[in-house]
Amino acid sequence: MPGLFAKTPFQTEPSDGVDHRTPPPPVKRTFKKTPENLIIDESSLDNPDLGPFLMKLARETIANGENPNKALDYAIRATKSFERCSGPGLDLAKCLHVVAAIYSSLGRFKEAVESLNRSILLLDIDEPGSMVKFSGYMQLGDTYSMIGQLDRSILCYESGLKIQMEVLGNSDPRVAETYRYLAEAHVQAMQFDEAENFCKKTLEIHKEHCSPASLTEAADRRLMALIYEAKGDYEPALEHLVLASMSMIANGQDNEVAAIDVSIGDIYSSLCRFDEAIFAYQKALTVFKSTKGESHSSVALVYIRLADLYFKTGKLRESASYCENALRIYSKPLSGTTAGDIASGLTEISAIYEALNEPEEALKLLQKAVKLLEDSPGQYRTVAGIEAQMGVIFYMVGRYLDARKSFENAITKLRAGGEMKSAFFGVVLNQMGLACVQLYKIGEAATHFEEAREMLEQECGRYHLDTLGVYSNLAATYDAMGRVEDAIEILEYILKMREEQLGTANPDVDDEKKRLYELLREAGRVRNKQGKSLENLIDSNSLKMKNEGKKKWGVFGLRT
Repeated sequence: MPGLFAKTPFQTEPSDGVDHRTPPPPVKRTFKKTPENLIIDESSLDNPDLGPFLMKLARETIANGENPNKALDYAIRATKSFERCSGPGLDLAKCLHVVAAIYSSLGRFKEAVESLNRSILLLDIDEPGSMVKFSGYMQLGDTYSMIGQLDRSILCYESGLKIQMEVLGNSDPRVAETYRYLAEAHVQAMQFDEAENFCKKTLEIHKEHCSPASLTEAADRRLMALIYEAKGDYEPALEHLVLASMSMIANGQDNEVAAIDVSIGDIYSSLCRFDEAIFAYQKALTVFKSTKGESHSSVALVYIRLADLYFKTGKLRESASYCENALRIYSKPLSGTTAGDIASGLTEISAIYEALNEPEEALKLLQKAVKLLEDSPGQYRTVAGIEAQMGVIFYMVGRYLDARKSFENAITKLRAGGEMKSAFFGVVLNQMGLACVQLYKIGEAATHFEEAREMLEQECGRYHLDTLGVYSNLAATYDAMGRVEDAIEILEYILKMREEQLGTANPDVDDEKKRLYELLREAGRVRNKQGKSLENLIDSNSLKMKNEGKKKWGVFGLRT
């Protein structure tokens, strides 16, 4: 859903409780040009009129599109003046919000976080400072989101919500906007149950305060549909999309109706109702071509959907043709097309090429996507997901050294962004271990498998197939290292888990019994015996992932 999570993270004005992230209307640049060099004596900082004057200069500099470093200098001097003249309070907190916004625009997120934390500590939770504190929490959450620290971002939003509710009550429309913001943040963090809860609250408040079939309610229903689709609840997702489409039709929003038709097509495709999916996609394609032009990125997006659908139905020539049509649009993007839009499209096309058994073409597209995003702030998680998918393809074609390097790059980015507590991180660690096995780096593989086991136990539970797969890989690795007793202990545990989950007659349980029997038999041999080959012992489910990786992990952050 294009633009669903687009944010305007920063504001330069104090909040009155209204959604402060909505961008202001374009400013006509009629300001008088700010002076190039403003010489200010330190003693003049005691003048109570200087702080507001410097803040005015900072805002004018930003509005005129002039050097942001000059605006930053004005804003920092303004904070010093406010500190001297009025001390901790509203003026200083508002000024720090502006300083943080400028730091963020310069990519200096650490300083932005420090400024916002300081502004929050300045204020008590009471009127009139409470809503400024709310604004600070929300801006801080946006800043954490920009650098990919979603857990911290959500905590800040929740703190802001608590303050807002104390001031405005639980059913104010402005509270509904913050609920929605939290829902979107949880979607980005792939925490869909929490997202559903907040989105339901948003919808309830908007139903109470908005007219029937309003655009606001339609937007809520589109978000709810996205959440249900992510959870695999396709029927309720379809219901919300149909209602949203009716609202958009009633309000004459043709382009939005077409965007919803794309989402409806996605649901039909997931339900294997392919004829209905094609009809929905073709409707959207007709509208986008007539309103936006045949070279717009929205047209490319529908081409990709059709390519994926035709692949699913076995029409490979048509699938490849639609991929080529989309790539022609991305090769000459129209003005206004973002790098993120192009990278997302290239990633989706690469997944289709991979499924068409063209791994080299898929790799080329993923490498282009990484190049587009690597210098973009806050895109590390998306880049890590793309690099992990590159690692899967490298593994598939036997380029194990390249696979290890790609997985290593992904892991480094995820660690740097504090994303170690996720099932995705555990799966990437497991894949890294498999690449190390192929390179005979057995000790390194064991380290990765051990960390993956701990992560997947925590995030997925001990009975999850991914967790049990890592256990099997670790047992095989321990055996190769000569730690046969450790391997036997793990296989006995796996066998117990699988028997409890699948029953004793399941083929997977029989496989585990055979593996365990082989190790028990070998345990009685002399100590200098060779360990059983990893090719025979490594878990087949984990090796399958090299073929299933695209489906499970290839589009993360660029959900279509």
